[in-house]
Amino acid sequence: MQIHTLAATALLALAAAAPAAAQSSFAVYGGYRGGGSFEQDSNPSSSIDMKSSASGALAFNFGVDAARQGQVFVSYQSTDLEASPSTPKVPLSITYLHFGGTNYFEGAIGRGAYVAGGVGATWMSPSLSGLSSEVRPSLNLGLGFEWPITGALSLKAELRGYFTLINSNSSLFCSGGCVVAIKGDGLTQVEGLVGLNLAF
Repeated sequence: MQIHTLAATALLALAAAAPAAAQSSFAVYGGYRGGGSFEQDSNPSSSIDMKSSASGALAFNFGVDAARQGQVFVSYQSTDLEASPSTPKVPLSITYLHFGGTNYFEGAIGRGAYVAGGVGATWMSPSLSGLSSEVRPSLNLGLGFEWPITGALSLKAELRGYFTLINSNSSLFCSGGCVVAIKGDGLTQVEGLVGLNLAF
């Protein structure tokens, strides 16, 4: 048997073995994110809360098998740090970039409940002169549900929790002098998302 015939046979065998339901998709979300607290470096007993606000997210999903997808997930929030009504607010953007995946409980991508998760990094960027951005490792875990609308378009709803690991012995947003320090060892946030998903 010639080499090109063997190659064609191998490709046909691989195609037959690949799950037909495995698919890729792109999702756009709108949402609302809350949670998070810092403490002042100059006054550790004073809490600086992170204001709950609107958020947005994008996800690229690629098929792994009939029930699972790999995922590149990005979520963005523009918020404020606020110690008290009498103190100035510090505008802050928080972006998560995570690599993970989804697993559908019913065994078919694109329909029903699923679990999602990923690991990556959190980028915290204050919009105030004299403060610097910070990047820390983080993870997320969530539950979602997908409703098919048409053959390729579906509606998704998700609830995700985020945890960012931060060294409690170091200070955040330091640029010449330390401004705020994290409270404890981590930052926790919760986000609700609703979006449209396009499969291809």
